[in-house]
Amino acid sequence: MARPRWHVALPLPASRLWRGWDRFVALWAALNLAWVGFDLTYVPLRTFWLQRNLYPLPSVPLVLPLQAIPDITPWVDPIKGIEPHRETEAYLQAFAQLDEALQGHRAGMAPNASQSLLLRRQIQLSEQMIDGNPFEASGATGTLEKIKNRLRQRADVDSAKEAVRLLLAPERIAREDWLRERRFWQEQVLALVETNYWRSIDENGRPTDHFWRYDLLLFQSVFALDILLRVMRLRRRLHGLSWSEALLRRWTDLPLLLPFWRWLRLVPVLERLQSSGLINVEPLRAVISRAVVALLAVELFEVLALQLIDGLQGLIRSRRWPGRIRALRSHQSVSSESRELVELARIWAPLLLARVAPRLAPELQGVLGHALQQSLQNTVVPPPLRRLQPLLQMEQGLSRQLAGGMVDSLVDLTRSTGERLGRRDDQQLELLQACIDRFWEELAEALEDGPALEQSQQLLCAFLEEVKRTYLTQISRAGIEGLIDELDLLTVRSMDPAGPATPESENR
Repeated sequence: MARPRWHVALPLPASRLWRGWDRFVALWAALNLAWVGFDLTYVPLRTFWLQRNLYPLPSVPLVLPLQAIPDITPWVDPIKGIEPHRETEAYLQAFAQLDEALQGHRAGMAPNASQSLLLRRQIQLSEQMIDGNPFEASGATGTLEKIKNRLRQRADVDSAKEAVRLLLAPERIAREDWLRERRFWQEQVLALVETNYWRSIDENGRPTDHFWRYDLLLFQSVFALDILLRVMRLRRRLHGLSWSEALLRRWTDLPLLLPFWRWLRLVPVLERLQSSGLINVEPLRAVISRAVVALLAVELFEVLALQLIDGLQGLIRSRRWPGRIRALRSHQSVSSESRELVELARIWAPLLLARVAPRLAPELQGVLGHALQQSLQNTVVPPPLRRLQPLLQMEQGLSRQLAGGMVDSLVDLTRSTGERLGRRDDQQLELLQACIDRFWEELAEALEDGPALEQSQQLLCAFLEEVKRTYLTQISRAGIEGLIDELDLLTVRSMDPAGPATPESENR
């Protein structure tokens, strides 16, 4: 049995050098795919890469620090055109000065004049940040809302500005321990403020992104070389293939060279990993193929079957049946040099009459003898005398003799006729041709004169309409899934070296 397409394994290159090169390119393409995924998700996940904190449940203040991951933002931010925002950077620097001035401050100690001045400046900067919303440039307006909510909850007021004035008031600083207040500001406020950034715009009005330079230099150049080598290997294997045709056959490699839609590189990367023998994606491809077949098989078969039945109904309703039948005559449909229909009759007639029919003589004799015996029961022997055994035996013997004689004569006739038809005879061919032509002509005239044509058309169209209403509506995806399971079962059994499973082995 033919193996389904999703079970066919791709061949590996025969040369060790080519196999090593293919595996290197496959691994390099996999690395590029990971780099592309990192690039596409870096800006949305920049907060994670900056703080290296994982929040499993956003609604719960549970933090999993991942400080083992290095801070990569100083190297990646310039590639994406990301710079510190001036307003939030000034806010962080001002708070650092305030924190340094309040070092050693304890509860019950009133701030001095310089400390009070720094507190008023921090209040002013906080109000400016709330009014100006510097997070809008990076699309992180929700971060400002988080800061405002935390300030309101800390001060237990409804206004974020009022909360800032209460939390940084000299009276509160004199009353509360600065270490505890400092922990709140650094963990709840400043951690969100430092996630803000400013991203430059290039000449096309888009955010600056220099990723394509590294992609072109490190990866796409290797991919272009590999595609060129693959095209050369393809042309070497198929000598009549042009460069353009060879490149078109490698159309799946196009995403590797595109500077946009880079996530499409997943397809050629998987193809290279599979062809190089590093991974096996056939089970996944089989599952996808099964899903696609299950979804499309019913609709596709219904459309094709409906179109075929409608086409048959259109042919059946046609009034040109007699003309089409006349067109089957040999002098219209077949040339004089190749009389296919006549030659076919010349081949099959001797085969049936000279070889098949004589071998059926015993069976024909039994059937004909039984029929003659049934016919002679009420004619040769009267019913009152049928109880006499000798008369019954005589009747049976007479029936067998009559049937044997008739069958022998018929077999001799068919054998001699078949032998004569098997000989090459031009007059015989002309007679066969005339007989076939006469048959088509008489059939066409019979359909034209009588009501058989219209009645046949109505019956056939009604039958096809019933097929559309009953059979096509009974098809379901469950049946298609069952057929696919049966195909997989037969395929697995055919590939099993131990041979097909038996019912006894399945029950063990």
